[in-house]
Amino acid sequence: MFDRMVIAILGPTASGKSELGLALAERLSGEIVCCDSVQVYRGMDIGTGKATRQEQARCPHHLLDLVDPGEPFHAAVWATRAREAIDDIHTRGRLPIIVGGTGLYFRALRAGLFDAPPPDPAIRARHQAEAAAVGIFALHRRLQEIDPDAAANILPGDLLRTSRALEVYEQTGVPITELRRRATTPLLPWRLFVVILDYPLDKLRPLIHSRVERMMAAGFLAEVEALRKAGFGQTRALASLGYKQLGQHLEGVLTLPDAVAQTKSTTAAYARRQRTWFRREQADLRAAEPPDPDTLAHDLSGRL
Repeated sequence: MFDRMVIAILGPTASGKSELGLALAERLSGEIVCCDSVQVYRGMDIGTGKATRQEQARCPHHLLDLVDPGEPFHAAVWATRAREAIDDIHTRGRLPIIVGGTGLYFRALRAGLFDAPPPDPAIRARHQAEAAAVGIFALHRRLQEIDPDAAANILPGDLLRTSRALEVYEQTGVPITELRRRATTPLLPWRLFVVILDYPLDKLRPLIHSRVERMMAAGFLAEVEALRKAGFGQTRALASLGYKQLGQHLEGVLTLPDAVAQTKSTTAAYARRQRTWFRREQADLRAAEPPDPDTLAHDLSGRL
């Protein structure tokens, strides 16, 4: 019934993507394909908003818990795994529903990735030295001037991704976003219906604050402590939203209230960048209010 049809529910953090995706999956015999660059890591559950065991029991979820926090993982790998999951779901006569907020991962699936120049150790070493001298944020501000789209999807404290975007520009003279646009778009073997939840920031902020409070009540601090004791404290994964701030609390750098407050503020800033990214994505439905799942399911069932 659902051969060659895929639904995508995208949008910023705390916008209700997971709830909507799960509701549609139950109404349309669907399975969730998670599009989240941090939910791929084992043990990072509470702070990523990963589907609980109860939610995963309601319908199958794919592309969770793929690697340990210390292992490398990137968009091209996710896109390959996503295609495999989608084909498998179709084979069983069910509907794949992509759910998540990592725009680069979705773009890798939908439009492919460009053939990037190889890393240049000398450029990376220069960026690391510059970051040590004047701060990572100075490099991120430079990237904002060169390539605001790329900067919008990279956390200001993420030296690795900031350096890579600057490195590509220095090597080619072309912003990395423009190179991605020029990449050959793969011919998707299925029909794609994209829903983007685009709520105003004044509505997102209280949702984000409530989400962080629920995470703390669910044991987020203990999760971070366990991951650090397991030896993952210095990994890129543990520099993610919330994990970094709670890690700083465990190191004695921040009080717990300050760590929670910074988690809320940095998450809101990230949601703003996600909104900027998704405004540039093509969508079949762009919702500024939570869509009713029954109405949406009825509309989608007519397209299947």
